[in-house]
Amino acid sequence: MQRRLRLRSRKDFRRVYRDGRSVANSRFVVYWRPRSEPGPFRLGVSASARLGKAVVRNRARRMVKEIVRLNADKLRDQVDLVIIVRKQALELGFWDMEKSVLHLLRKAGLTRDAAHGPGSDKGADRRGNPAKGGGGNG
Repeated sequence: MQRRLRLRSRKDFRRVYRDGRSVANSRFVVYWRPRSEPGPFRLGVSASARLGKAVVRNRARRMVKEIVRLNADKLRDQVDLVIIVRKQALELGFWDMEKSVLHLLRKAGLTRDAAHGPGSDKGADRRGNPAKGGGGNG
């Protein structure tokens, strides 16, 4: 991944955690924050020491960075994002991991093909309102 596309400083990570939004599944957590300055997205990947030894953590980070690199053309510009790897992600092969990461990025509205922007509540009401993506029972 190119240096200009990476979040490197602790301050950058903290800013995304503090001011950003998040979406998660059982394998990953994605935090994102829009940036005011123009330019491509910037990515940081976090893998806690609880995941395992350095070899395991670094492999997981490399896989996530490669997934993002291969799909960079699908991601929105002017956003900082941090992907946190959870323990269940270690059980996945590359293609399943890619599917999971892309699903989360779409859910967060961070892909160019997403029908809604970051932070949109489209489809959030699942209690029975068919107009908002829920069932027809309510």
